[in-house]
Amino acid sequence: MTPTTAFWLAGRQATGDTTFDVTSPWDNRLVGKVSVPTEAQVEEAVAKAHATVEWFAATPAHVRAAALLHVSEGLASRTEEIAQLISAENGKPIKWARGEVGRAVSVFRFAAEEARRFNGGEAQRLDTDAGGQGRLALTRRFPKGVVLGIAPFNFPLNLCAHKVAPAIAAGVPIILKPAPATPLSGLILGELLAQTDLPEGSWSILPVANDRMPALVQDERLPVISFTGSETVGYAIMDSVPRKHCTLELGGNGAAVVLADWSSDADLDLAAQRIAMFSNYQGGQSCISVQRVIADAAVYDRLVPRIVAAVEAQVTGDPSDAATDVGPLVSEDAAKRVESWVDEAAAAGAEVLTGGKRDAAAYAPTVLASVPGEVTIAREEVFGPVLVVTRTEGEDEAFAAVNSSKYGLQAGVFTHDVRAAFRAHRALEVGGVIIGDVPSYRADQMPYGGAKLSGVGREGVRYAMDDYTYERVLVLTGLDL
Repeated sequence: MTPTTAFWLAGRQATGDTTFDVTSPWDNRLVGKVSVPTEAQVEEAVAKAHATVEWFAATPAHVRAAALLHVSEGLASRTEEIAQLISAENGKPIKWARGEVGRAVSVFRFAAEEARRFNGGEAQRLDTDAGGQGRLALTRRFPKGVVLGIAPFNFPLNLCAHKVAPAIAAGVPIILKPAPATPLSGLILGELLAQTDLPEGSWSILPVANDRMPALVQDERLPVISFTGSETVGYAIMDSVPRKHCTLELGGNGAAVVLADWSSDADLDLAAQRIAMFSNYQGGQSCISVQRVIADAAVYDRLVPRIVAAVEAQVTGDPSDAATDVGPLVSEDAAKRVESWVDEAAAAGAEVLTGGKRDAAAYAPTVLASVPGEVTIAREEVFGPVLVVTRTEGEDEAFAAVNSSKYGLQAGVFTHDVRAAFRAHRALEVGGVIIGDVPSYRADQMPYGGAKLSGVGREGVRYAMDDYTYERVLVLTGLDL
């Protein structure tokens, strides 16, 4: 009999009246049973978080740093166990699941470091004008209030870490809602946090069903919402609570631009390998997966066959096999949606260079060319292992093609020209420009977020801490400066 996994209510384990099953998208086996909090338990978590806002903010930095470092070290010591769990509930190949655990280890370590640096204050002389003689302003940051963190399924541990770790580092209480398809990885964080000296009420992890979320979103005791997920849901949340502070990490339509100077055989081989890997990693279920390749006409005909060959070399199959590069999507419905978009593009005249086949929840790594601009896959985020290749003439046309998307998360530009790199940085309407690589590169300490419909606000530990807090100025008078 499969044991039931408890949730975490104000820092302690708890169970509710009902459970739900977590199953593997690869073979539909039962991975675990998760207890669901009752309405009364959710209310208790919110009330205790709200009550501890001032208390938690005053917690000594060393207490928060020690707790975060404990989680980092605990994750590291259990890497294989947690990676197996991520792979089982998410369908992510084990090699990528291990990498995700490693990233979460770093996120909590970065947060521990930031907790020791955060909020020392910034001093500003005010005697720059005569009326400010003898005055000094000290600006520090204080919590906006409890954070409601809503995490997605595609990185079920690391994106939970990106909600929880910055909140704890800044002394801000958080209620985390993991994705219904992948709650087990997020709940593991509770096991480690419960071993620390963090105050009661400073954190809860509640696997609440999506249809119960509107009440939490509307709750005035949760003034900050940090959401990662789809554009539709994210903006619906923001529109429903216009006076709350919302950080939204939403969709993308990641473009890899290959300019004419990236032209040697070694250059093109490298670009093809990186593009093939990062259009298919996580099953393409990453908002910075490569979905579009925008190649200069000078290199297009030499590059595309290399991309096709590299995509075909991606090993598909059982995500628990260390040799597997591409596993299933999170569900069969997700794979059917990708299939329908590819079929629509093919019917409209797109050429399927490789792939284009579905097997239950798995979809074969796919490359499309000659895709009409009006079809869904040309405009929306596919969130699957599908790549669209496009020929352009010159840098300006390539950059315009990147900007033609309603999304603006990150873009990659393959060039050796530092001047072109700076032109790209100025021209591309995205949150991050990656030179010499794909848009899928992310360092967890750097600011991460998008422009246009890719969301608002930034993640990356220090940047999320700023989002969760506000500046409060202290003016000291009668000082000899």
